[in-house]
Formats: sequence, structure tokens, C-alpha cells
Amino acid sequence: MSVASKGFLFEYGLTVPPLGLVFDFNPQQISRSRTVTIKTGNAPGARLGYDFQTPLDTPLVSQGVELQGEQLSVAILLDATEKMNKGDAIAGQFGVQPQIDTLRSMVEPKVQGPGGLQVLSSLAGGGARAFERHESVSVLIFAWGLQFLPVFLTGVSQNESLHLPNLAPYRAEMTLTMQVIESNNPFSMAEKVRQTAMTALNTATGM
Repeated sequence: MSVASKGFLFEYGLTVPPLGLVFDFNPQQISRSRTVTIKTGNAPGARLGYDFQTPLDTPLVSQGVELQGEQLSVAILLDATEKMNKGDAIAGQFGVQPQIDTLRSMVEPKVQGPGGLQVLSSLAGGGARAFERHESVSVLIFAWGLQFLPVFLTGVSQNESLHLPNLAPYRAEMTLTMQVIESNNPFSMAEKVRQTAMTALNTATGM
């Protein structure tokens, strides 16, 4: 039986307006994909891996490995029914449109504005081409449970199912696709420490 908890997606940067979203999140509705490209060389008899006899030989079985970026796919439900039942004026007028637009803003390119603040590229004006405007994508932190992952939001898909009389959606299922950022940053380092600790715990408890 799944238990709903809270998930968080917020921008790690200075953006106008600030971008952040708190949502109900079911941990069963997350897909994580990790792949590696293994290099074994082209010599005859070695294309499926070199010979080995002992654990000390195993680092030589392949000639290298290239780690591919980890991909996440998450389905979340945005529902303003509870807030509307409590008399929330914003939910009663706009439903979940503010949350949808926050996600759409997270995936759109940004440019640097006055004072170093990031703004949507589409609002920056000017006729310069993308590379001349120095467009960048938001660095986001996706947090749930014990995990805080730095990610790029690579896709947002929405399926609106219920609407207010003004046609603003008050119930929508959002599918988010993300690429984990695995550079040298505090969030990735903390995640690897957490992963190592959980692996050690698994060993200590009998695997």
C-alpha cells in the first residue's frame, strides 16, 4: 500500500519570480534509469570481456566504462479540491494553474537580467539569437524522502481532467522527466555518501 508524502522541486539560483513547488508525491510513481557503456576493445576474443581468474583480475576485464546520465520520470497529481473546500480564494479562481505555470517556467530557458537575476528568455526582449543571449537552463533540486538530487527538468507533460467554470484546471496529472546532474557539487556528493551508507547498511543487515 502506497502512502502519499511530500515532494519538493525548487530552483537553485536567483530567478524572478522564485521557482519552487511542493506537491503530494507517491514514491511508487517514479522511474529511474541508469546505463553505462562498457569498453572491451576490438581484439579477437576480447569483445565480450577479457579473461580473469581472481577478484584481483576484474579491473582488467574491460578497458574502461562511460557512465551515462541518470534519467528520472515522475508522475505527480496537482489537485486544488482540498484548498477550494477550505475557501482558498486563489485556488477557487485559478485552480492549479499557478503550479502548472511554475513547472513550465522551470523547463524554459533563462537569461541573466539586472543584478545577476535570472529571467525567462522570452521576457528578456531583443532580437539576439539564443547563443548571443547566453541562454541557460534552470538547475533544480528534486527532493523526496532522504534524497536531494540536482537535476535538469527536460520535459513537462500535463493532462488536465477537471476544470472550474472559467476553464482553469483544478486537477491535473503532470509527468516530469529529469536528468540528474552528477558534477562536483554538494548535492551530488551528499547523495553518493547517502548511497554508500545505505549499501553498507544492506551489507550489515545480511543483504
